[in-house]
Amino acid sequence: MKTKNKPTLPIALTIAGSDSGGGAGIQADLKTFSALRVMGKSVIASVTSQNSMGVQDSFDLPTEVVESQMNAVFADGKPGAVKTGMLGNESVVQSAARILKKARVKNLVVDPVIFSSSRKRLLSRGGVERLKEDLLPLAVLVTPNLYEAEMLSGIRIQAQGDYLKAAKIILKTGVKSVLIKGGHAKGNPDDFFFDGKKAEILKSARLGGGDRHGTGCVLSAAIAGGLARGDKLSDAVCRAKEFIQDAIQCSLADGKGAPSVHPLAGLYREADRWDLFHRVSLALEKLKAGRVGGLVPEVQSNLAVGLENAQNRDDVLGIPGRIIKSGRDIVTLDAPRFGASRHVADIVLTTMNFDPEKRAVMNIKCDEKILKICRKLKLSVGSFDRAAEPRQIKEKEGSTLEWGTANAIRKAGYVPDIIYDLGGMGKEEMVRVIASDIETLTDRILEINRLYEKS
Repeated sequence: MKTKNKPTLPIALTIAGSDSGGGAGIQADLKTFSALRVMGKSVIASVTSQNSMGVQDSFDLPTEVVESQMNAVFADGKPGAVKTGMLGNESVVQSAARILKKARVKNLVVDPVIFSSSRKRLLSRGGVERLKEDLLPLAVLVTPNLYEAEMLSGIRIQAQGDYLKAAKIILKTGVKSVLIKGGHAKGNPDDFFFDGKKAEILKSARLGGGDRHGTGCVLSAAIAGGLARGDKLSDAVCRAKEFIQDAIQCSLADGKGAPSVHPLAGLYREADRWDLFHRVSLALEKLKAGRVGGLVPEVQSNLAVGLENAQNRDDVLGIPGRIIKSGRDIVTLDAPRFGASRHVADIVLTTMNFDPEKRAVMNIKCDEKILKICRKLKLSVGSFDRAAEPRQIKEKEGSTLEWGTANAIRKAGYVPDIIYDLGGMGKEEMVRVIASDIETLTDRILEINRLYEKS
């Protein structure tokens, strides 16, 4: 007797266009589903020739080919959620709506892709009408950008009140809720959500400069992925906004034009966290074996290493309780942990603001011998004077090291390998050893220690 195979992951389906550049469309949707631990299935409605600079050409697949793909997917079981993106023309919209209606899909998210960001039309005028009449009545949510909302509602959106007017008109098509994306608006890219009862402005910060390729596709796919996992619509929208913020923050410059959002960034970051933890643990063992206690200052040491694109202390791995000297030996009280370091983590974040590749720092004691050794090793050296620290910086607790590090970097014109200061009232003089990775940092500390002991 055969037993049915139970799916180990929720399933979501995307019906959209293929992006040869990989940053939007089907490709972005499937990456998003994977990042959310959702099994992604796909139906290609159109094939585009595009890259980071825009869409050069597109070819809509014959309607019967789109129908064949959809029938094959639904014959294998109904997905937990479906999203539509670029559909191309009225025939495909009509056929897709007919099959989705027959399958009684409950969690349908419509991303009404009408124009590309380079203003190439991706849905025919007849397709827009069929979208409003056939597809939107089946949907739980439609996610137009500002221009698409104007086309679907027929009104210009200029003032804040226009968002609600447009959303009310769009709801008359039968769609249950509207999310008007604010990426093309001036100022912060706040989104506007309306479900017929409650209107809500979903705040967002504008990250970086210029457009990002694939934002709309990834956002709608993330909402569909959340619905497939059983989230309520409001929760799926909020989590999708957090997801797209992260994907934008970690955008990839993958060509000559606009960067693409990176929907797998969170997934990669988790892998990077484990990798960095392992590497720092090995580095600590090497430092302990190297008996570098003679380099540890009176206030003790710490080392910290930031993840790629680290944004805050939680993205920086440090040592809880610091690195403690015991004669020539060093002792740590706990395993490395993200967010454990404060002062050295702030130095890491500051150096990364100037050079994202300089992600590893350790503080050691400062004396003439150590500075002489650093120069002998041909390490670039910079410094700052605590006496020159502005009063408003002194009054802001914990900001001295950020100011001092930035000051030394600006004076040098680059991030030096060594930044030191000669202390001040109640402050011990200190050297910060800076490197691109934990391995290089470890080698530098061991070599400084070897020459220090030899002297």
